[in-house]
Amino acid sequence: MMLFDIQFGQRLLRSVAFLLKFICLFLPTTTLDASEKIVQLNVVFLMQEPEVSPALSNLDPVIRREGVFGARLGVEDNNTTGRFTRQEFLLTEIILSQSDDIIAEFRKQIKQNNTLFVVNLSASGLSEIAALPESKGTLLFDISTRSDALRNQFCHKNTLHMLPSRAMRSDALAQYMLKRSWRKWLLIIGPDEQDRHYATAIKRSAKRFGMKIVAEKSWTSTHDSRRTAQSEVPVLTQEEDYDVVVVADEKGLFGEYLAYRTWWPRPVIGTQGLVALAWHRTHEQWGAVQLQNRFMDISGRPMGERDYAAWLALRAIGESATRTGSADSSLIGSYILSDAFAVAGFKGKKLSFRKWNGQLRQPVLLAAPRSMVAVAPLEGFLHPIDELDSLGFDASEIACESN
Repeated sequence: MMLFDIQFGQRLLRSVAFLLKFICLFLPTTTLDASEKIVQLNVVFLMQEPEVSPALSNLDPVIRREGVFGARLGVEDNNTTGRFTRQEFLLTEIILSQSDDIIAEFRKQIKQNNTLFVVNLSASGLSEIAALPESKGTLLFDISTRSDALRNQFCHKNTLHMLPSRAMRSDALAQYMLKRSWRKWLLIIGPDEQDRHYATAIKRSAKRFGMKIVAEKSWTSTHDSRRTAQSEVPVLTQEEDYDVVVVADEKGLFGEYLAYRTWWPRPVIGTQGLVALAWHRTHEQWGAVQLQNRFMDISGRPMGERDYAAWLALRAIGESATRTGSADSSLIGSYILSDAFAVAGFKGKKLSFRKWNGQLRQPVLLAAPRSMVAVAPLEGFLHPIDELDSLGFDASEIACESN
């Protein structure tokens, strides 16, 4: 038995050695030429600290500078490949306060010949810098907004959106509800403008997939939801019948208190309950656990949506720079929007961008707080070109007046 183990080990070592020699035969000789100049690509991570909303619970950690660690991990991955392609990726991190001037800082970076930006800004802040005349030679990777308007009538040619739009998220939920035959929805809308935008996306998806919104309610309570939910939620949800409660509460002011308090025993979906996300800490399929663990090692916390979006933005830049052999943002952007581009995102499919509005087409995760439930698009939801385009606005639905 010992002799067999030794012989097996020797054969294994010989096989590994042969494989390494075989791989080296196919490495471009230029990667081994130490005298060749290394091309540097500097990516600017530009963020403005958001206003901190009131905490729903003391159990929820306040995550500051979300996206920075994802960008750092993306640079690390790019430089792993860059050792062979003679490319070096650098990251400049700029974190602004609410009182700082975004436009002045953006212009300063452009004067320093920086043209690749990973941007964590509000929808209005992103729109402001994207519309500047100076930004025409830049490429902006938006890792924070969900706005359908920025992907439709107010889109910009130089902006690529890494997160799913509200329409993509609501379509993902609608596909799952249709699979479950939960067609009757009670919609509860919060008081903020973002809640109304999300509700608009929900109504569009309901119409698209043949759902019925049996009633539409507004959450108007100004009291502490933790104290009043037990009495107010049953009254608010006292409708004749519905299959699910759909909540539009993007700031998380009351949505968590709907579950187990509704008039009928019904599941909650939308911005709380079953939610549609680009990334979730319980996602482990397709090798995702490896990315989750690596992120945890450098940050000490689970990877969030913006972290994932920032990592993926850097990976998209790295993939395009490797394929084109260029550091020019215009060439990188052209390749990213071409049919040849694809990037792996640990979601079971190659990811690419929609040419008509710069939206990253990607599977959307449907998750409960502590478990993965499904991944959309679900089986049976087809599209003539790409099944991922069954989520969100298709090319024929877009009124994109690109700037």
